Amino acid sequence: MAGEEPKKKVPSVPESLLKKRKAFADIKAKRLKRLLVQKKLRKDERKLIYKRAQAYHKEYRQMYRREIRMARMARKAGNYYVPAEPKLAFVIRIRGINGVSPKVRKVLQLLRLRQIFNGTFVKLNKASINMLRIVEPYIAWGYPNLKSVHELIYKRGYGKINKQRVALTDNSLIKRCLKKYGIICMEDLIHEIYTVGKNFKAANNFLWPFKLSSPRGGMKKKTTHFVEGGDAGNREDQINRLIRRMN
Repeated sequence: MAGEEPKKKVPSVPESLLKKRKAFADIKAKRLKRLLVQKKLRKDERKLIYKRAQAYHKEYRQMYRREIRMARMARKAGNYYVPAEPKLAFVIRIRGINGVSPKVRKVLQLLRLRQIFNGTFVKLNKASINMLRIVEPYIAWGYPNLKSVHELIYKRGYGKINKQRVALTDNSLIKRCLKKYGIICMEDLIHEIYTVGKNFKAANNFLWPFKLSSPRGGMKKKTTHFVEGGDAGNREDQINRLIRRMN
């Protein structure tokens, strides 16, 4: 039968399967490409975070040296060096809820100190100092140093993410909420809080109030002011000792 057409060869692999394989290969290639881009972005971000941390370390060291230099110069000239007024306070609630007047309760709510041994950072100005005076018998407060801020945020730092208390275990959590303020990592957050920068309010509201332990060695007398041998009120730089005992 010379006139007969040769039979079409049936492909060994069905066409639908070939299409599926091709589509799968395309998806895999795109995914690999996306992963490589993400890896590069993460690497660049790590470099940026490291550079920022170095810059902050240098800035803190210069601030510390400047204070020492100014004090020495004043002493050499026979004067006294008066440091600048502190801009940051750390406030700890030391008394419970029994017998709290409505005004005091409201101020404690505004300071986000709803539980005993809760702590928050407060920017010091005329209004906030007046608020602290109103609730002074119920709180211990003072001026934290860099070490205290650093240890509090790294050890007991929780963020407010979707109105939930989330442990700050990754820089991506901070970046997600505070990227628009230029805060992308823990060191940025610490710097913004410690230096009371222009985005302090956003950074401080992002931080959930610190839940501290009861102090090692106990309290002296909650109902008496610190200057009278008790625990309440302003203790200036001695707050750092209390933070060590409670952190």
